Amino acid sequence: MSRRGKVRSVPIRGADEIDLSREAGGLAAKVLAMLTPHVQPGVSTDDLDRLCHDYIVNELQCVATNIGYGGFPKTVCTSVNHVVCHGIPSATEILKDGDIINVDVAVTTPRGWIGDTSRMYYVGQPGNQARRLVETTYEALLAGIRAVKPGATLGDIGHAIQSIAQRERFGVVREYCGHGIGTVYHDDPQVLHYGVQGQGLVLEPGMIFTIEPMLNAGKAATRELSDGWTVITNDKSLSAQWEHMVVVTETGFEVLTPWPDGTGSYPAI
Repeated sequence: MSRRGKVRSVPIRGADEIDLSREAGGLAAKVLAMLTPHVQPGVSTDDLDRLCHDYIVNELQCVATNIGYGGFPKTVCTSVNHVVCHGIPSATEILKDGDIINVDVAVTTPRGWIGDTSRMYYVGQPGNQARRLVETTYEALLAGIRAVKPGATLGDIGHAIQSIAQRERFGVVREYCGHGIGTVYHDDPQVLHYGVQGQGLVLEPGMIFTIEPMLNAGKAATRELSDGWTVITNDKSLSAQWEHMVVVTETGFEVLTPWPDGTGSYPAI
């Protein structure tokens, strides 16, 4: 999401609301798990979108949140290689061996709660730089999540992410950020992926938001294409992103979008 203006009060969720958010997040995560075996060379991003739409509507009995949101035409965002975010699935965009792709999905449950998550996929065998970028971005996500606890600040989250990126000399995208989520898709607070320790909103139990760092193999600068959605790296370097929903608990955090099939070769959160 883009950075916005004045911050409203951040919702503090009770146990029943957290349960509803946990359900929505779990359903969104199921979509990405379903998709995993289908991300192969020769498949179009429109094929992936169709699979996600049918699964959300027919299997999960949910609404595909992205369709029509701000005029977005598809179920998921598919961001391949140097696309940072908001890529529009297309029948003419065919995945090839060595690509990396982020798929970003949101679902709305029958009770009106929204789950939002994204993950990276390798198409065939990517190169060493692509692997390092994807793995570092995941490490940055984990660092940001692990900074979440009562009394911590949003600046602590951003600093943790930024420190991992800078260690590898990757650019941190600044125009797009994490966000509060519940029955509103993009709510307060805004969760920047860079920052200063101790600065920003102080976290309280019951706050729910996404953390979704975007790192570029080159410089941080981005630009939006003429379709009004697709964002690419300005220098055409590779970009990667991961996204989880989290809730602040009394003792730390809970991830609301855990992968139902586990984290595989990636470190557990």
